Amino acid sequence: MRIITISREFGSGGRELGKRLADVMGFDYYDSEIISAVAQQSGLDVHYVEDKLTNHGWQSFPITFSRSIHSAGYRQSSQVELLLKQKKVLEDIAALGKDCVIVGRNADVILKAYQPFHIFVCANTAAKVRRCMERAPEGENLSEKELIRKMKQIDKIRAQTREIMSGSSWGQRDAYHLTINTSDWNIKDIVPAAAELANSWFGRK
Repeated sequence: MRIITISREFGSGGRELGKRLADVMGFDYYDSEIISAVAQQSGLDVHYVEDKLTNHGWQSFPITFSRSIHSAGYRQSSQVELLLKQKKVLEDIAALGKDCVIVGRNADVILKAYQPFHIFVCANTAAKVRRCMERAPEGENLSEKELIRKMKQIDKIRAQTREIMSGSSWGQRDAYHLTINTSDWNIKDIVPAAAELANSWFGRK
């Protein structure tokens, strides 16, 4: 079984890269499907679950390396309960034993025992703003300033969540096998090289 995990800055195109990579390599692909599974298992609305896991930070929690997500203070949070359910969904996906690409959700640290190939996707601010504007949902008309604020907020939450889940830093370069800067690229042009490198890495195992 081969697992590729995609961590990404908001707006960098990590989701598109992950989907295209899965298609090229013939792997299963998991992204929003994980949220849907968490919602189903929790008996909650999928939009509520996505909002809770994506848009809510941890300002009310003292985050230190010495604390565990299983500690009493954390367990009382519905947000943490959803995180633990999400962790279980990821473990269930890995247990299927099928080649797959997983986008986000700290899959690289949660599934560390499976030795995934880790990719981190980043881009400069201008490229991320442009991509967000091009792919904005209907009815969303955020200004450039508002988009930059949103990008920073979501990336901050991703960093906080990773620290809670693993005590490690999100975006730390030595945690990934491959870092891709999509700023000056059409993402579909990057995928063949990423697939070749991933196959080479798996071949060494």
